[in-house]
Amino acid sequence: MNKVTPVFWISLAISAVFVLWGTIAPGNLETVSGEIQGFLTDKFGWFYLLTVAIFLIFSIYLVVSPYGKLKLGQPNEKPEYNTITWFAMLFSAGMGIGLVFWGSAEPLAHFATPPTGDAETTEAAKKALRYAFFHWGFHVWAIYTVIALAIGYFKFRRKAPGVISATFEPLLGEKATKGALGTVIDVIAVFATIFGVATSLGLGATQIAGGLAYITPIENNKLTQFVIIAIVTVLFMISAWSGLSKGIKYLSNTNIVLAIGLIAMTLILGPTVFIMNTFTTTLGSYIQNLPMMTFQMAPLSSDQNDWIQGWTVFYWAWFISWSPFVGTFIARVSKGRTIREFIMGVLLGPSIFSAFWFAVFGGTSLKQALDGNTSLIDLPTEQALFGTFEGLPMGIILTIIGILLISTFFITSADSATFVLGMQTTNGSLNPPNVVKLSWGVIQAATAAVLLGAGGLNALQTAAIVSAFPFAFILLFMCWSLLIALNQDAKAANIKKNK
Repeated sequence: MNKVTPVFWISLAISAVFVLWGTIAPGNLETVSGEIQGFLTDKFGWFYLLTVAIFLIFSIYLVVSPYGKLKLGQPNEKPEYNTITWFAMLFSAGMGIGLVFWGSAEPLAHFATPPTGDAETTEAAKKALRYAFFHWGFHVWAIYTVIALAIGYFKFRRKAPGVISATFEPLLGEKATKGALGTVIDVIAVFATIFGVATSLGLGATQIAGGLAYITPIENNKLTQFVIIAIVTVLFMISAWSGLSKGIKYLSNTNIVLAIGLIAMTLILGPTVFIMNTFTTTLGSYIQNLPMMTFQMAPLSSDQNDWIQGWTVFYWAWFISWSPFVGTFIARVSKGRTIREFIMGVLLGPSIFSAFWFAVFGGTSLKQALDGNTSLIDLPTEQALFGTFEGLPMGIILTIIGILLISTFFITSADSATFVLGMQTTNGSLNPPNVVKLSWGVIQAATAAVLLGAGGLNALQTAAIVSAFPFAFILLFMCWSLLIALNQDAKAANIKKNK
């Protein structure tokens, strides 16, 4: 424990108080956090939309700028992981449980309650998939891109500690980043990470329980969800103990194999031509409507405004709260890549894969609903995917593979998060002590359990939105600081005039 910094003890104390609060007075926790969430989404929904738009524009600018030649590392360094393993690791960390949870559920939800127009129509189905592409596409990965790029660049190019505060040195100076202000920045990052990951762990527990309830006599209740969290906690702690190069690497590759197997089987067994036509058409519609959806608020329509707050604002907040964890992890596995290669890989690859994922699972669900199977719409959110599988040949096998995939994503996300939290609370150590990682493992599991007990899915969403608000400001200033550093290093390398 000699490596830990004050960030560890402060963050641990705050987290322990929160867990204790949720255990003793879950109703009060739900009420207070709900009021804060309502205030933020009502008054600052526009802020979340503008902030994420800035991240996407900033990422595109860096790709086409002369800075794209600079490396996350020294000029002669090569990537630590091959491209396939790199993609598997960043995708598992960045999407994981959420993509499986919402793959069928989100398009069905938009189909039943579209942002505009009539529900359960062909037009509603088109909008449903387009917004699913939007919510899991370029904007999400732009958030991860800017933070991962900043952390990786400062860590591997400038040899700075791999912590959030270190990325502010060009903007604030070394004294401030290593003092009280730096500690505050890192504590906010740790706090956001805990709640962002806890949201995903809660979603994973509810969907695993929902899948088990769909194919076995086991009931999907709080007790079942708590038992699942306890079992998976033990498993991801074992993985965390084995280290990055073993546990997370093997789990990430397993995730990709299961994900590709599930998507291939569903594509073959489902309405294949409809899925491919839908993917192609919706991808074009998504790109065509991207500017409109990026900046869309609805001040003159309360229903549409509520829809945007409940979906887009929640998602942007959730992904911002995830970004310290995902960004640090992606940075850790991206050493040796150029900025241009890094951004193109992180921004494009996962976005296109996510779009295809929704075309396969969301498209299959929507086709069944349009063909008359409206019972899918009435299923609990966590069972939408399994209800879709029931309408396909070999549905029970698909359901079992789906539960296994959620479980491995669950373990990978929690495992990766314990590493990142350990790294952030030991001054950027690339090999944080196991006792530190296990401490954060317990806190993550306890936080997820407390949030589920305090209000289920609504409490998970509330935690993500509240924790993301202060960290959004940190990300904006991080972009500014990174730009200063890139300008300095480009001049030193004499590459600014030559792209």
